[in-house]
Amino acid sequence: MADFHLHITGTLGLLLGACLAAGVFADVLHLPKVTAYLLVGLLVGPSLLDWVPQEHLEHFDPMLKLAMAVVLFNLGSEFTFTKFRRIAGHCLVLSAAEISATFGLVLVGLMLFGCGGSMALLLACLAVATAPATTILVLKEFRSEGPVTESTGFLVAINNFACIVLFEFGFLAIQLTQGRLETSLGMQVGNVLMNIAGSIALGVLGGVVVSFGCGLLNIKRWLVLLVATATFLLGVNESLQVPYMLTFFVMGVTVANTSDSKSKIRDELDHLSGLLAVLFFAVHGTELDLNAFFAAGTLGAVYVIFRIVGKYAGVYIAARLTHQSLEVRHWLGSCLFAQAGAAIALSTIAVARSPELGKPVQDIILGSVVLFEIIGPLFIRKSLLETGEVPLAQAINHAPRSPLEQVRSVGDRFRSAVWGTATPNGSMSGVSVNKLVRKTKGIHQSARFDDVIDHIEHSHDNTYPVVDDKMSVVGVIRYPLLSDVMFDLSASQLVRAEDLVSETNVVLYPDDPASRAFELFQAETDDCIPVVTNAAPHELMGVVRRSDIVHALITQRRKKK
Repeated sequence: MADFHLHITGTLGLLLGACLAAGVFADVLHLPKVTAYLLVGLLVGPSLLDWVPQEHLEHFDPMLKLAMAVVLFNLGSEFTFTKFRRIAGHCLVLSAAEISATFGLVLVGLMLFGCGGSMALLLACLAVATAPATTILVLKEFRSEGPVTESTGFLVAINNFACIVLFEFGFLAIQLTQGRLETSLGMQVGNVLMNIAGSIALGVLGGVVVSFGCGLLNIKRWLVLLVATATFLLGVNESLQVPYMLTFFVMGVTVANTSDSKSKIRDELDHLSGLLAVLFFAVHGTELDLNAFFAAGTLGAVYVIFRIVGKYAGVYIAARLTHQSLEVRHWLGSCLFAQAGAAIALSTIAVARSPELGKPVQDIILGSVVLFEIIGPLFIRKSLLETGEVPLAQAINHAPRSPLEQVRSVGDRFRSAVWGTATPNGSMSGVSVNKLVRKTKGIHQSARFDDVIDHIEHSHDNTYPVVDDKMSVVGVIRYPLLSDVMFDLSASQLVRAEDLVSETNVVLYPDDPASRAFELFQAETDDCIPVVTNAAPHELMGVVRRSDIVHALITQRRKKK
């Protein structure tokens, strides 16, 4: 026993088991699960308990890259060309401002505090990156929907692409100024562009293979096809030394625009991505180095502060100048703080290319990641709740049963099996409507038809509340009734929202029990019901969706069975 050494399979079981426990505590403490997985990795890693052998972690690298690839594929599969054209107009401005502000503030801030120009330039390039896995999986965990959620996905994708390009050209600029270019500048630039083009081409090819194969094969074989394609492309990317993150994002975009089954494909990948995501964050948690965090010193603190200010201020100023919504102005920037995979990978490349320059850069990145990966998910959760893009019940009403409640449940089930009595069912009496509201401003009754269509394009519902000047609900617009007007171009120029309204007496109040909403949905075909304030003039607060009521009901039943 004195010579006992844990086998790598034992390490895998230890990490997954620890994460399982962490997920339970995350529910109790109302933390994003991503944060819990990172913290448990930090706990069992070298910085604290040191239960996980360092050499074992290196063997998990292919699985971690596959996890990142799956996340990026899922992110890309959300972007059809139609959706891209719809959101690019306002998101590209936000992205350009956020990238410029982050890059500029970090560069200037570090140089003001005594950092060398080359080191400051590389850190400014890396500051642009936002952790895609952390950000996207938190959004997915809370089932968020809305303009902030949509814009976050877009900005995360652009940030990581921009980071890769800025890093490569930043390194070229450093080599040029130091006279270390091994070949001509034109050839070096050509190599960078060829790597990016090759990455995109591999993504397009992989996407076409997946779309064609899933259309040809039985759905039971899709997961094998997806894993085979993803792992093969990862190997090709590694062999050619081209950025794999761009490949898998483009692969997802290709599938989104060439397959009618993209939702089913994502569902198939979900069978694998959940397990991979747990392992991804647990292993990255073990790599968080508290000593590096404290050793980063003044420059590390400057990097952290100016990166946060750059991302928040860049989005806020651009959103204000372009007259975007208050939710986007105040909360989109704080969804972009997380940083991990891309920045760490590129800092490692910097060390390989120039150890004397790359090592201090890597130390600051590894130190700051400890903070960004812990606070990032917390800021995302806060932003989603403040914007109303996730119902409060989704964030807080998923606590598991206590051990005593579980013992009671086992006893009830045993008595039911022996005596044939029914076990008690869950109820929704503990959930109120105000915990299920998704915020919306509705459509003003004087809105032009084009404005109505714009609202619909940004919505996931098929029923839209219409309000007057006092924000009182005057009725709803139902999507099926719009079809005649949509195809009559002459009529659409004259129509206002009030011309499309159907009267409704079905509304909910914030202190109504969720069971009341469930009863109303049983008699309604609409997919959502307006929620209004208790006091006159009963202003619109938002809507409650049928799907959220069903989700809450299922959650309550699981807790009380």
